[in-house]
Amino acid sequence: MIQSEYDPQIVAEHAAELADKGLTFMGIDVFDSTNFWMLIIRFTFNLLICWILTQFFYYRKSRRRDYYFTFMLFSAAIFLLLFLLESIQMQIGFAFGLFAIFGMIRYRTETVQIREMTYLFVIIALSVVNGLAMEVPLVSVMTANLLFVLIIWILESNKILKHTSNKIILYEKIALIKPSRYYDLIADLKDRTGLDIIRVEVGHIDFLRDVAYLKVYYEARSSEINTIDHITRFP
Repeated sequence: MIQSEYDPQIVAEHAAELADKGLTFMGIDVFDSTNFWMLIIRFTFNLLICWILTQFFYYRKSRRRDYYFTFMLFSAAIFLLLFLLESIQMQIGFAFGLFAIFGMIRYRTETVQIREMTYLFVIIALSVVNGLAMEVPLVSVMTANLLFVLIIWILESNKILKHTSNKIILYEKIALIKPSRYYDLIADLKDRTGLDIIRVEVGHIDFLRDVAYLKVYYEARSSEINTIDHITRFP
């Protein structure tokens, strides 16, 4: 009898290994079902969470389509960047180095407000977490995302924190800025602006022109954010 030169157990192991590898092209896997479905699931979940934050918390008050566009594209781009490069063992310093973009964000048309910058920071943080947390159980990742949503919901709720708006006003009745006539000043501003003014702060005073800058705090009738509250002149 002729003995086989191959060990059946070794042959079986190599057959299973080859079956798992699937189709390759120039040494690169064409399709990996596990990696593919992980990408689809995590990308969909990350985009859903970022959309909820943008649609129901940010956009509901600001109505800024330009920032809506920015937040969603930032979310998708950063997640895909981190997910697809995760296999080359990126250092955590590189991931957080993405936050250096805040030093480069300078728009010629307007200054980016702190609220928009905060939402952009949250969107980037969520995308970093969802894109790099490959060894973390899905339940823990989902819990971290839901905690973000819960905290923002609490802070954006008018029932928890009462939103107070403010305006910068160039005021010409300089006689009313005296501390002794504070309530007369508020009454005059309420009558002329129609706003429910809470308090007033006096800033720069120009005695040559008899005007002063006032910062007026008032309760807005709408929950929407006024993006030009602090503009005193056109750029």
